[in-house]
Order: sequence, then structure tokens, then C-alpha cells
Amino acid sequence: MRSIQVTITLTFTSVAVLVAVVVSLMLYNKFAKTAEENANMNIQQIIEQVNYNLELYVKGMRNIFETAEDQITNSPSVDSALLMERMAMLMGSREDLVSAAVFTPQGKYVVGTAGQKLRSNTQLETQSWFTTAKKTSEISYSAPHIQNLFKGQYIWVVSISKLIQYQEKGELKTGILLMDFNFRTIDELSKQVKLGKRGYAYILDQLGNIVYHPQQQLIYAGLKYENVEPVLEYAYRSYLDESTGEKRFITVRTLEQTGWKIVGVAYYDEIVTTKRDLNTFLSWFLAVVILCVIIVSVFLSARIARPIRKLERTLQQVGEGDLNTRIDVSGAYEVEQLSKRFNLMLQRIRQLMDQIIYEQETKRKGELEVLQSQINPHFLYNTLNSVIRLAERGKTEEVVTMIQSLSKFFRISLSKGNNMITVQEELDHIRHYLVIQSFRFKNKFRYEIIAQDEVLQCQTIKLILQPIVENALYHGIEMMPDEGFISIQAELKDNLVVIRISDNGLGMSKETMKVILTGGSKSMSGSGVGVRNVNERIELYYGREYGLSFESEIEEGTTVTLIFPALAKGEGNEGLKEDETSS
Repeated sequence: MRSIQVTITLTFTSVAVLVAVVVSLMLYNKFAKTAEENANMNIQQIIEQVNYNLELYVKGMRNIFETAEDQITNSPSVDSALLMERMAMLMGSREDLVSAAVFTPQGKYVVGTAGQKLRSNTQLETQSWFTTAKKTSEISYSAPHIQNLFKGQYIWVVSISKLIQYQEKGELKTGILLMDFNFRTIDELSKQVKLGKRGYAYILDQLGNIVYHPQQQLIYAGLKYENVEPVLEYAYRSYLDESTGEKRFITVRTLEQTGWKIVGVAYYDEIVTTKRDLNTFLSWFLAVVILCVIIVSVFLSARIARPIRKLERTLQQVGEGDLNTRIDVSGAYEVEQLSKRFNLMLQRIRQLMDQIIYEQETKRKGELEVLQSQINPHFLYNTLNSVIRLAERGKTEEVVTMIQSLSKFFRISLSKGNNMITVQEELDHIRHYLVIQSFRFKNKFRYEIIAQDEVLQCQTIKLILQPIVENALYHGIEMMPDEGFISIQAELKDNLVVIRISDNGLGMSKETMKVILTGGSKSMSGSGVGVRNVNERIELYYGREYGLSFESEIEEGTTVTLIFPALAKGEGNEGLKEDETSS
């Protein structure tokens, strides 16, 4: 049998070398330009990475600053012990955070990090971070400078400052928040940039002052010159510079946060050397292989092309989704074996697809059954205890009403074993639940249930409203001094069932809303099913694009919205009973 490995190896090698010869002869004169473009692109990528790293670092500085601003602004007193403790924790969270302090617009020291002692004669009012902060309400970044405000600290820092509001002795005042970050981190990030053997990168501020340069001492001594005027004209550019007597590729990027410019410098002669080396290698390599290319390619191309093309056409049909296609290719031994193995693989894929479909359907039904069965018996116990107390007091009518509502409540809960009920039945179920709870809460709340007529006969998973209403009662209304109110509205919108449950309770924080569906926060103590359970049941049955959403404000209340497709009776799997889903 013929070996396709030898055939393909020789053929591909021949074709590759032949193509290399043709392309090299056609594009030889353009090679220098291509090398320059590649080198320039490489420089740009390196500078982009440096720019990205510095952006991340500056963003981290800004986040720390905004956290400190938030702590000070929201503190009832700027000199409170709690604020001092939080600021101390903030200072300990970053090694490069040197100092933090608040000053009045007149330059008076208000408060700062524990242990700091302000030096005298600091000329604070003339420092750039102070004057810039007084002129704008935005966060400002200073150029690197020696930190000379506090005793014992003479570190190169970048200062971040901004006008803020703070409370002092019950009075709202305006001040300037200052945070100093060690410049060492920026210096180390910049030092790591290598653009060839001689290339480097440096940083300018918005005024053209050098923030960082690897040869900064030579710049100060006048022994080295950087032409920064073309750099300041653009935020993003690349160009060839000859102002220093040597050809250099210059790449400019700008930090959005600070306005600093990252400037990459690469020397043209290093790129020319690389091009010359590659040309030499190409010349002797092509001379050796060109004869072999011509002989082997002519001899083998006819033998390989025919079976490979047939195999390609058949595989293309399979790739388009026809898994019933058989591959029958004759030719080299490896091609024949490949076709046989591929036919076996297609057969196995079809079997596995059928098996996966069956297993996923079984798993979905099992998960629905498990989620449905998580009903907390405490509601039944508490209701029966309430009935006993009403009976002991001789309130016969109330007892009858509660027993009737409880009976109807559990009749709908069981619903003859069906997983699916109508929206009308689900609303009746929650109405009976609210009737029972109104007795238990001694009329502490009012409620209303409003539904469009066309939505009442749509199908829904049962028991999806009780956990949400229970959450509204126990966590939104129970602790309120005033009367609570719960509104339930159901409507049909764009072929979707939309149900909104609103309350005027205590509400939730944004942090709680973010984690309530992920298990990070217990939503309630009522039914045991929970908000997360309801959302998972809707996703399992209808798909992940449907489920629950939340709107809430502290002390104003919460609105929970349920959205799922509007299905009439007989659509989907709503006819299945609970015992059938587990079979």
C-alpha cells in the first residue's frame, strides 16, 4: 500500500518552496517596506501594551481615590473614629499609597492619615495639585514631584486631588482631597519596555514636561535631546523622525485618565540589519531547494490531487450538516482507512446525539420536579396555629374564612398533580394566600390583584408568585410602622406574560439585588422555594432568556417582574403531571 504521509510531505514541501520562490522574486523590491511596517507594528503593539498597563494602574489609583472620596463625603463627621479606621484600612490596601489628606481651599490642614505631621513652610497654595483642584471639579493628576508636605517623607509621588464636600461639626464644607501615590510603580512599568537593542519609551505630561525617561540624567545635563513638539500635536500617531541625525520610528499613545503621552522610540538601522540577514538566508536557501521543487511537484501532484479532491467534496457535505453521508474514497492506504474510520465516527456521533437529547430531557424533567417539591411546611403550621387562636377567641367567621382559603390554597397547590396551571388559577392561589396572611398580620397591609382578561387563560408554572409575595411581607412590610400595600398586575405584552409584584416596603440595596438570584443572599424565610428557585424553574422550562428582574429603592419599596412566553392550554409540556415527569 502507498504511504500518504510520504506523498503529502513531499508535495507540500515542494509546493511551499515553489510558492516561496515566485513570491520572493515578485516582492523582493518591496521587502524593505514590509520589514519597516512589521517593525513599526511591533513597536505599536508594545507601546499599546505599555499604555494598557499604565491605564489599568491609573484606573486603580482613581478607584482608590473615589473610594476615599465616598467615605469622607458620606461620613457624618470628617474627624469621626469610624472614618479614621476606614481610611487606615484603605491606606493599608495599597503599598504604593503614600499619604491622604483633606485641606481647606485656603490651605489649612483638616484631616489626614494617622501619624502624619504637616511640615511648616510647605508653600502648599503654590503646588500644582492644589491650584489645579481649585480650578476644576474633576479629578486632576500632577506630574511626578517630591512629596514635601509631611515630615519624614521625601518620596517621588504622583498627586491626585479634587474638590469635595465633607461634614464638620454638623456643617457641610468644601475642601480639597489629596492622595499621593509612589511614582516607583510607573517608573518600573516604563523601564521594562525594550524596543530592540537601543530603543526605549518615555512619558510626557500635557505640557510637554518629561514625566519619565530612561536617560533622564542626560536630558537634564543637555547631552541628549528629544523633539517633543510633533509628539504634543497628536494623541495617537506613528511617524519617522530624523531630528537627532538618526532615523527613528516614533509611536505616540495617550493615557485617557491623565493626558500623559507614551512615546516609543526604535532605531531604523536595527530594522535594516534584520532585513539584510533575512535576504542572505533566503538567497542560499532558495538556491538549494529550487531544483527539488520543480522535479517533485510535477511528479507527485497528479497522484495526490484526485483522491484528495474526492475526499474533500465528501467531507464538505458532512460539514454542511448531512451526517448520513458515507465516505467511500479509494487511493492511498491512509485515505481508505480515514474514510472507514470517519464512517464509524459519524455513526457514533448520531448515537451520542440521540443519547444526549434523551438525557437532557430527563434531567430537565427531574430538575423541575425537585424544584417544585421544595415547599416549606412552616406556612401550614403557622396558619393552623392562627386558626386555633381565632377559634379560642370565638371568632367563628374568621375561622371559616381562613379554613376555606387554606383549603382552596392547597387545592390549587396540588392541582391534580399538574405542573402547569392557568394564570387565573395562580392569581386565585396567591389571593387565598393573602387572605390567610391578612388575618395573621392583623390587617397590617392592603393588596390588589389586577389582570387583563386575555392573560387569565395563559399557562404558567404553578407556585411562582407565593415566594415573591412572601418575601414582600416578611422582609418588606412586616418591619414597617405604617400600613403596607402589595400590588399584583398581570398583562399580555408582545406574546409574553408579564406579572409585576410591587410593595411599598423597606426595599433592597443594589448589592442585594445583584446576588439575590445567584445564591449570595437568602431572599426569604417563608416557603423555602425562594426567589432563586422561582427563577431557575422559569429558566428550566422556558429558557434562560426568561425569568425575574428587580427594581428597588431603600425605604421606597420593591418591584419584581416575571416574564415568560404566553402559551395557551395544550401547548408545551403543561399537560404532564408530576408523577409523569419523574418517570
